[in-house]
Amino acid sequence: MYWLGIDIGTGGSRALLVDAKGRLVAGFTAPHEDIRMERPLWAEQRPENWWDAAQAAIRGVLKEAGVGGDQVKGVGLSGQMHGLVLLDAANQVIRPALIWCDQRSQPQVDWINQTIGRANVVAHTANPMLTGFTLPKLIWVRDNEPQNFERARKILLPKDYVRFMLTGVHATEASDASGTGLLDVVTRRWSSAMIEQLGLDASLLPEVKESADVTGTITRAAAEATGLREGTPVVGGAGDQAASGIGNGIVRPGVASCTIGTSGVVFAYLDRPHYDSHGRVHTFCHAVRGKWHVMGVTQGAGLSLQWFRNQFTPGTDYDTLMEEAKKAPPLSHGLFWLPYLMGERTPHLDPIARGGWIGLTAKHGRAEMIRSIVEGVTYSLKDCLSVIEHMGVEIHSVRASGGGARSRFWRQMLADVFGRSVATLENTEGSAYGAALLALAGTGEYASVEELCDVAIREVESLIPNAHESAAYDRGYEVFSILYPTLKPVYSLIQQMA
Repeated sequence: MYWLGIDIGTGGSRALLVDAKGRLVAGFTAPHEDIRMERPLWAEQRPENWWDAAQAAIRGVLKEAGVGGDQVKGVGLSGQMHGLVLLDAANQVIRPALIWCDQRSQPQVDWINQTIGRANVVAHTANPMLTGFTLPKLIWVRDNEPQNFERARKILLPKDYVRFMLTGVHATEASDASGTGLLDVVTRRWSSAMIEQLGLDASLLPEVKESADVTGTITRAAAEATGLREGTPVVGGAGDQAASGIGNGIVRPGVASCTIGTSGVVFAYLDRPHYDSHGRVHTFCHAVRGKWHVMGVTQGAGLSLQWFRNQFTPGTDYDTLMEEAKKAPPLSHGLFWLPYLMGERTPHLDPIARGGWIGLTAKHGRAEMIRSIVEGVTYSLKDCLSVIEHMGVEIHSVRASGGGARSRFWRQMLADVFGRSVATLENTEGSAYGAALLALAGTGEYASVEELCDVAIREVESLIPNAHESAAYDRGYEVFSILYPTLKPVYSLIQQMA
């Protein structure tokens, strides 16, 4: 028998199969349409396209593995967090989803903080309110598209829309719900205080389950669409970062993960909820039952490299870009990249921060520009790590995953900048793999997620910091840390011109 994990990402939907030991059998990715960015700070995708891609990915992985749908014993879901999917009374999508990197809702964040009180928001949800979260997006629709808001009967997160299409059930789970701005993260339930004080209808919200709980089963229509067997159980799954945490084995203290995808995330395990008083990192429910995690997020990680490639070297593969970056020395001859292409979350919480190069001279070439991008993203990830450590979370080593971590050059840079060993795993699939493991744990094969991770997760390589380059990057990080506060007054002026 096999277990299926499905990750509804930003660029595509990935499906993969694992066996009873958690070993990867096959994977298949179906691309999504490009993000719609009709105005500055806006970012939207069509939920219907996610479902189309999920169907293609499921059928693709079954074909790749030579496996019939009747051999799949359970399904787990993962996906991009924070997106707002609105369904009407007929369960039809009302408008394109406002996704995680949409930053238009600062006025709504301000209104929520004024209405509830900034400190009370943190007390109710364990996190400050951010433009990236789901709640401000919902209030934006209420304020700007009242006709769409009035039609809404249910709000879902991206992976939970695919769950609905698979099972006919409106449900979510605690890890993904933590990023809505409406969950009491400590009690793992919707916050009645937030709902009531903002005048929202609680019936809009789906039921909250735990990640390994069965939330529904594959319907006949979904079976026909995907090739899966009708009645196959679908577990809660997790938001992409919690699922990646499971896939990276971050289920006990001491080890953190660093995931470099479109965004970049540093993720650490918590036995009990604990949050940064300045709100620079997020404390969310973990996909491990009754546990939590803390994570710092940089919005423009792989996105920075993707932007450079698309604008200046279209068609060039990332391995080629990394080889070119190696030609430049550490510190890129004094060139710094600020990766704030979609504002920034950790540690600045600034939706109008802007990206760019600082220190550019006629001497600099493309190699320095590329290397500086990798360095700038890595410095930003160190910002995340530093805040988590200042909370008293002990981190002895880091496990790297995501597209950026496929580059040994980038992994070594992480080790040099973090000053810690950086390991890779036998399986580097991340979120989709974590979703598959949750399906495996949730259908009775193991006593707990932790027990399963002990069996399935294996490190294969560990890179240690190079003393000379670490010292250079310590100096570089000092400069990088000065740039944002220096430029912050300029960002508001630029925003007025956008």
